[in-house]
Amino acid sequence: MTTPSRPRTTTRDKDELTARLNAWLGTFLPGAKATGVTAPASNGMSSETLLFDIEHPEPPFTACALRLAADPAAYTVFPVYDMGRQHRTMRLVADRTDLPVPRVGRLEEDPGPLGAPFFVMERVEGRVPPDVLPYTYEGNWLHAASDAEREHLEAATVGLLARLHDQVPVEQADFLATPGQGDALRRHVTAQRAYYDWVVDGLPRSPLIEDAFDRLEQLWPREPGTPVLNWGDARIGNVVYDGFEPAAVLDWEMAALAPREVDLGWTIYLHRFFQDLTVASGQRGLPDLLRRDRVERRYAELTGHTPRDMDFHILYAALRHAIVMLRVAYRQVYFGEVAVPADPDTLILHHGSLRAMVQGSRRD
Repeated sequence: MTTPSRPRTTTRDKDELTARLNAWLGTFLPGAKATGVTAPASNGMSSETLLFDIEHPEPPFTACALRLAADPAAYTVFPVYDMGRQHRTMRLVADRTDLPVPRVGRLEEDPGPLGAPFFVMERVEGRVPPDVLPYTYEGNWLHAASDAEREHLEAATVGLLARLHDQVPVEQADFLATPGQGDALRRHVTAQRAYYDWVVDGLPRSPLIEDAFDRLEQLWPREPGTPVLNWGDARIGNVVYDGFEPAAVLDWEMAALAPREVDLGWTIYLHRFFQDLTVASGQRGLPDLLRRDRVERRYAELTGHTPRDMDFHILYAALRHAIVMLRVAYRQVYFGEVAVPADPDTLILHHGSLRAMVQGSRRD
């Protein structure tokens, strides 16, 4: 497994976006100007982020980040981008928890100003563990930290999940419930099947992903658990850290009502994914960070809830990530960056480890 080159994420022109952003700002802050407009190097593979400052005597906040729904011309990762849902989620979490969620500003659901819906939030300064090259590689700030510093970061990050799951009243997050039949976990998995069907519509299907869905049924929890507000993309790459303390929790587009273990499985697996990439490159990585046993123990100590059926939930995280990876690969095919191989499973970067999990030969 090798680290891939970063595929295209947008077809938008930054100068045009800047001009349109200034026109929009002027409608409610006359004379305001967006300056220093940039896209972060780690800009996401789904929604886009723009960073800028506002020049105005009375701005709502000066340092801004703008979350813009994915470019429809860039073969989007997800079929729907509900910016109003993300905006509402962040306001709910800010109102009902002590998590460091950035202050959100205006929501613009009209696609006219920038070509897609968006919202603005306060930009929080700090450091983010990078995806490219992954934070597990030598040479970045987290890899260079001491064991004690990384342990502090891990404990503080698991604490984010514990407080989120315990502090938000579920009835106030009912707009995040996945529609359909059955309990929250069944609806969540059914939605992932529908997402997979959308990804492969008219394209080669993945036998490995379909085997993973079958394996999930064999491991299905007897008691799926009471749903809570899940962050969704719960990983350290979506946290801004001040030193080793969380300063801002970002990227709420995958938020949902689901059992606690859905978030925990994603947190554990996404670190494992980057660690596997690092080991495959010949480096040691960070094998002691976010280990399953430590995350589960820490979470139980903080919440009184002992995580259950984690083999299921970590496999589910790997499966969900595989569907996203397949969509990203088919986008590369669309833009002529790669060709469709004879075995579509090889388009999934972690196909080897996912296959081992499906076969039950890997449970770390």
